[in-house]
Amino acid sequence: MTLSLARIVEALGGELHGDPGFLVTGLAALSTAGPGDLSFVSNPRYGSQLAGSQAGCVIVGPELAPAALARGACIVTGQPYLYYARLTQLWKRSITPPVVAGVHPSAVVDGCADVDPTASVGPLCVIERGARIGAGTVLKARVSVGQDCVIGARCIVHSGVVIGADGFGFASDNGVWEKIEQLGTVQIGDDVEIGANTCIDRGALTDTVIEDGVKLDNLIQIGHNVRVGRHTAMAACVGVAGSARIGAFCTIGGAAVVLGHLELGDHVNISAASVVTRSILKPGHYSGLFPIDDNSKWEKNAAALKRLHDLRSRLQALEKSSNQSTTTP
Repeated sequence: MTLSLARIVEALGGELHGDPGFLVTGLAALSTAGPGDLSFVSNPRYGSQLAGSQAGCVIVGPELAPAALARGACIVTGQPYLYYARLTQLWKRSITPPVVAGVHPSAVVDGCADVDPTASVGPLCVIERGARIGAGTVLKARVSVGQDCVIGARCIVHSGVVIGADGFGFASDNGVWEKIEQLGTVQIGDDVEIGANTCIDRGALTDTVIEDGVKLDNLIQIGHNVRVGRHTAMAACVGVAGSARIGAFCTIGGAAVVLGHLELGDHVNISAASVVTRSILKPGHYSGLFPIDDNSKWEKNAAALKRLHDLRSRLQALEKSSNQSTTTP
């Protein structure tokens, strides 16, 4: 498998410096690329690695163009990482047969489900009564789509995903749990990608909603009645508890947790492993981390943190007393 630089630039744009006929035999990281590989640098701080790279051609931004030109062929573009993303798509299309529309013989599709003829339903999938699958959507192996749930157009749903299982709802009767039937559905928009073994629970009364362009990594739990705004992205092992509302264009780092009934506004970015315990409406980057440490030290630090409120009150009292003594004639 090869692609010429001329073919790449014709498809993706960019300013080529070098031989258009050069054949790219692979894509590789800057540090491991060989003479036939095409690599990229998206962050100027890695520019120092350019000179030592063996890559046959490098994708760079304008600020690194002089350094790239000094070492050989390059493609200059305003957004090298985005260019690289689109290059991977071009490369995969060139080496992978197109997805075949239709339903795999081992899949189980209820007669009252609606699967668009252009969708692809993989092996061992289950699509229950009243579910709808949009045009061009691809369900990989062992995906389950529950009753009356909807997936929009051009979505990619990876293996093991469960859409529309019951949300976690129980009422206590003297210590015995009584099930609350989950009567809502899951509504998923267009161009959504859902990673392997992620679960999106159906709503209790109102629907769980995943808007257009959302990207979910593997092993994510989305609770009942959650709403996730358009083009928000979540990394692996994020947990979003029931009835939380996540805005548009947010990012949530791996293993972060959003507690139930909270709201994140648009363009809110949550660091990995953070626990969101209050609503955040102002755009920005938020972290809630307690650094890992030796267990005995962690326990001492945790105990000290619990005393901070008392220490603050004592300090305020001392400051007040000091101010009064200095102002007394």
